[in-house]
Amino acid sequence: MAGTGWVSEQLVEAAQGGDLASLTAVVHGAHPHVRRFADHLCASRQDAEDAAQEALIVLYRKIGSLRATAALASWMFRIVRNECLRRARRLLDDTGSPAALAASASAEDEVLDRLEAARIAEAIRALPDVQRRVLVQRDVLGLPGRTVAEALGLSTAAMKSHLHRARTALRARLDTTP
Repeated sequence: MAGTGWVSEQLVEAAQGGDLASLTAVVHGAHPHVRRFADHLCASRQDAEDAAQEALIVLYRKIGSLRATAALASWMFRIVRNECLRRARRLLDDTGSPAALAASASAEDEVLDRLEAARIAEAIRALPDVQRRVLVQRDVLGLPGRTVAEALGLSTAAMKSHLHRARTALRARLDTTP
């Protein structure tokens, strides 16, 4: 963060040394950047806020263990990424049924399922931000259209348009990639 203008290297060093005012300034300075990053990764605004808060708590508790002040931004973003992934996995685990888990009878089937999931995830990641967020919230989380539109600040018609474009692009990408 020191090189990005969020906080100065001296402020980070003072926070690492235990100065409470510096630590508070680092946490407050990081919050909007961490939150914006979480908004792009997490499926919902609530998950994004929770992931950002978790990252800031880790920052507050463990800044003293950070070895290089210049690594603060990448450290924070890694925490946010991991928290968003943890929340997505928990969501998938909550929706997974025992019957579906038993269906993959062999190790080969399991590997193929994982490869297909990775291919789909990569195709979703390639979508433009708004389309990706609409698709995840509607098709993965199963949120109602009006809820998705309100959460993203879109009209219902715009949300439907983004969803249609996302589904079309996803289908096209999955049809062309092996």
